[in-house]
Amino acid sequence: MQQLPLFPLGTVLVPGLVLPLNVFEPRYRRLVADLMARPEEARVFGVIAIKAGHEVGEHGARALYPVGCTAVVRTVETKPDGGYELVTSGAVRFRLHGLDDDAGTPYLTGLVESMEEPDGEGADLAALARRVGLAFAAYRDGLGAEQTGLPSSPKVLSYLVTAGMVLDLADRQALLEHPDTTGRLRAALALLARERVLIETLRAVPSPRPLGPAPNLN
Repeated sequence: MQQLPLFPLGTVLVPGLVLPLNVFEPRYRRLVADLMARPEEARVFGVIAIKAGHEVGEHGARALYPVGCTAVVRTVETKPDGGYELVTSGAVRFRLHGLDDDAGTPYLTGLVESMEEPDGEGADLAALARRVGLAFAAYRDGLGAEQTGLPSSPKVLSYLVTAGMVLDLADRQALLEHPDTTGRLRAALALLARERVLIETLRAVPSPRPLGPAPNLN
């Protein structure tokens, strides 16, 4: 169990995804200042999706999902008003066991445990990954999106698809929380089939948008 500064957001971060952040609230300015006082390799915080509440405001998030992803600070730009522009990247999933009420920070500090990334059992993982890759390519073609090369790693592919689909927060969070790569790929395959039917029958894209471009995970 370890302490981790938390940045609750109304979206889901996955390993490998680049996430820019505009930091303007005083409590999160303090978080960035605390991070910048650390050695560069230790500038890590946790992004966790909000289950109830809001990103900003006096009361903010009222409930958080149990699984988040660490964000590694890549670049920091200080703004004239004292805020920050950050570029971060998702690194490792963690499970939130509770909040450290004695941390003494204006931002939330979590008590977390890093999660393993097992392959899972009961499937030919390479064959499953090929099926997901083909389905994802067909899905992106249906959206009229540019096709890019897919990673050879099934684990990396599972997160690329998680980030690259147009999903609501609950569906994306469920993919993040899958205990192993096999389960995540199977769930992604089912979601790809569902979304392709919607695109083909309704000729429309669901309203939630993906969290930025598909991550560079190669």
